[in-house]
Amino acid sequence: MSDDITPAGRRPETRHGTRALLISAAAALLAAGAALTFAGSANAASTLGASAAERGRYFGTAVAANKLSDGAYTTILNREFNQVTPENEMKIDATEPQQNQFTFANADRIVNYAQQRGMKIKGHTLAWHSQQPGWMQRMEGTTLRQAMLNHVTQVVTYYRGKLDSWDVVNEAFADGNSGARRDSNLQRTGNDWIEAAFRAARAADPNVKLCYNDYNIDNWTAAKTQAVYRMVQDFKQRGVPIDCVGLQSHFTGGSSYPSNYRTTLSSFAALGVDVQITELDITNADPNQYRNAVADCMAVPRCTGITVWGIRDSDSWRSGERPLLFDGNGNKKQAYDAVLQALNDGVTPTTPPTTPPTGGPTTPPTTPPTQGPGGCSATVSVQSWTGGFVATVRVTAGSSGTNGWRVTMTLPSGATIVNTWNAQPSGTSGTVTFSNMSYNGRLGAGQSTEFGFQGNGVGTGMTPSCSAT
Repeated sequence: MSDDITPAGRRPETRHGTRALLISAAAALLAAGAALTFAGSANAASTLGASAAERGRYFGTAVAANKLSDGAYTTILNREFNQVTPENEMKIDATEPQQNQFTFANADRIVNYAQQRGMKIKGHTLAWHSQQPGWMQRMEGTTLRQAMLNHVTQVVTYYRGKLDSWDVVNEAFADGNSGARRDSNLQRTGNDWIEAAFRAARAADPNVKLCYNDYNIDNWTAAKTQAVYRMVQDFKQRGVPIDCVGLQSHFTGGSSYPSNYRTTLSSFAALGVDVQITELDITNADPNQYRNAVADCMAVPRCTGITVWGIRDSDSWRSGERPLLFDGNGNKKQAYDAVLQALNDGVTPTTPPTTPPTGGPTTPPTTPPTQGPGGCSATVSVQSWTGGFVATVRVTAGSSGTNGWRVTMTLPSGATIVNTWNAQPSGTSGTVTFSNMSYNGRLGAGQSTEFGFQGNGVGTGMTPSCSAT
């Protein structure tokens, strides 16, 4: 959504600046009014948060402190949601309006409210090019770097032990096809500023989950998505503390929900991080897109939760597009039924959906390691749904390391590969050999890398064999 950026470079979720239109009127009309009905289940949960919790996940919402005195607002909040994200109250301009003068009163209102009701809390956000206070906007270089790290340290320390996760860095990559970092005053302090922010957050709270959050990283083939993926992959390989990736998923109706959305979620999860849908809203609350997005999360064991960006349409920063699950009067919309159905149809992960901050494999391998000539082994885990699957293959070097590797697998009859990442396949069906890319062939003794592919058909019964050079 490159058109989501205002001329001043500010994301429209802020309530302090001009909001850009996300969709043309024609597209809005196309997205409106799809009539769907769903058959209920006698044993199905009847609220969003309860259904998500039954499956080891959360279903949350963005919350504004000044609306906690609105009885209609809090009635829905208390009934439907088991996680909250402060909408603006934890951003830089709200928590440090003057340098080294921190204020947490509004954020504390939300934190205290959520804690009293057993809700998870996500902090949003510590380092961002937007909604910086004036004193920070005027800084550059080393002075800015130190001020940013001090802000991260002070705010995370203040909330240590109270939050489930933090959006440590927000929206650091540019739109378009470059795959480059966004040009900002933070980026100009040095390319390692994101890593520095994550390390400072981990030092301030060893137990809170640390997340990277961005928009327009929903489509797996997009350059921006691939750039964020490479950063997370690099962080995991080098031990930079990162535990989760958030996809904002501000969809605009029509075709904005990508058909490979589940592949995106699975691919990030395969790196050993949790994935979360963090700011979901959809023009005209298209029920099909809401249902598909939620179903995709439920199909990925490490997709730990979904947050919609507001409760009622009147609470949304896109209020004119009616993008949420409740109308302005608090009535449930067709999209609500679609989401609840998708949650109730979801499965509970076979492994806990949350992990310690150090992360780990997404799921246990479904096949035992097979040792091939040349000193490498391979395991495969499969996430399936009706008509398709995603396979994640872990390649581990033997005692001599590798300069390159090849993994061979025979796909089940009728199965075909539609998308592959981090490897080059020799074909799309039958017996397929996957070869390393230029950046992941060299592995030290005992080191691992992962690649994956999405397929049509059934993905059971595959046994990988690995050979190395």
